Amino acid sequence: MKNTTNNNVTIIEKLGYGIGNLGFGIVFQCLAAYLLFYTTAVLGLPGKYIGAIMGIGVFWDAVTDPLMGYISDVTTIKRWGKRHLYLLIGTIAVTILNYILWNISITTGDVTKLILILVYVMLLKTSLTVYGTPYTALGAEISSDYNERTSIQSYKTVFFLVGLAFPTVIGLILFFKPTPEFPVGQLNPDGYNNMGITTSIIMFITGIICILTTKRYIPNTMQSAVKKKQNIYMMFIEALKNKYFIYIFWGYLAVNISSALIGSLGLHVFTYTFMQNSFNIAITMGLFFMLSIASLPFWLSYSKTKDKQPAMMSAIKLSLVGSIIFIVAVLFRKYLISHTYLILPIIGVIGFGSGGLFMLPPSMTADTIDYEEHEKGFRSEGIYFGCMTFGYKITQSIVLFVVGILLDVIKFDDKLLVQTDFTSIMLGLILTVGSTLALIAALISYKNYNLSKEQIEKIQNKYKNEGRGTN
Repeated sequence: MKNTTNNNVTIIEKLGYGIGNLGFGIVFQCLAAYLLFYTTAVLGLPGKYIGAIMGIGVFWDAVTDPLMGYISDVTTIKRWGKRHLYLLIGTIAVTILNYILWNISITTGDVTKLILILVYVMLLKTSLTVYGTPYTALGAEISSDYNERTSIQSYKTVFFLVGLAFPTVIGLILFFKPTPEFPVGQLNPDGYNNMGITTSIIMFITGIICILTTKRYIPNTMQSAVKKKQNIYMMFIEALKNKYFIYIFWGYLAVNISSALIGSLGLHVFTYTFMQNSFNIAITMGLFFMLSIASLPFWLSYSKTKDKQPAMMSAIKLSLVGSIIFIVAVLFRKYLISHTYLILPIIGVIGFGSGGLFMLPPSMTADTIDYEEHEKGFRSEGIYFGCMTFGYKITQSIVLFVVGILLDVIKFDDKLLVQTDFTSIMLGLILTVGSTLALIAALISYKNYNLSKEQIEKIQNKYKNEGRGTN
């Protein structure tokens, strides 16, 4: 296939593509960080029912993510290419549904609230798929250069991390200030209403910016369109048979179990285990995201010097060290309640390692697609990144499902501002032990990945010599 980019991606284009992940990251993190807390502690619904809703989402995501990747791969609209029409549709749908979800009245009956949450969450998750899968696939089509791919992903990761930070750092300060009626600000229903309005506006603006700044690559996406006669399920299976991609896929799932635990239980742990107020939580999470973003130049340089797999292994190991130390912090929580600053260096270590965990897998996945083209003669970015977004969201859903049940098992009571010692410690241990085990699993999986820069450049040079090239 003809190369139309020549790997000359401008800073504006990288920024424009990256900012497309900002609104997406904000909306996604609002779901991950606040939905369980919002529905149980604010709307007063039993955790097992919310967990069941998340379980239904698992099966829905199992269909929509690979399906969206396939639909995007076989789309051939000259004006919009394979990706950009879906970016527009997703932007509009996410904007509307995100606003509606966070404006459910607390006076509504429990049955009605559960139905509304089920419908809104399913529609919002579908809309995120319509946007997110083509968006991620587009990142692999912008450049074929081995290191430039990682550079593009670093921009994407910066904005995604800022997106994750916004709800849990700025959001806590901006939307959940303590009031006489709600001394614990994150229990104030009005805060969620305001958060819904603000985050929806950001989603719309950033989505449109991404579409406009990457439109030059519309012809480029058309060159690798997959023929419609190919079976979606066979393509999905073929992707999982890629001997290099499979290690990324399972390692990515494991890392995201840890991420999902932090996202779903982090607010519970800092609120009830360490008794922090919204301001202190914002400072703690702010440090996490600040160091994650600050670490990206380091991981980019490390991957260029040592290659991507060694960089990924080092990032996992660093996060694992922080997670193990965090277990100790939970066990000595009463001391840390009066010495909250001791939590900061632990969170800092985890944050620095997390920068590499977010940035490197998409770049590595793009390399495995080159390998697929070398072996089978076609590319299917949408299917591959559909698998990745499927993995991302299925782990989020499974974790929320399990955590929803565990909240009832450990007798979490949304009516209590101070939980029992047992409940407080168990909240912390579910988060930290679960994260530690997940990171160990990721370490084992990524250890088997051995696709190198030399192999990718050899494949790409072969195509260039034949006059085809890669995207």
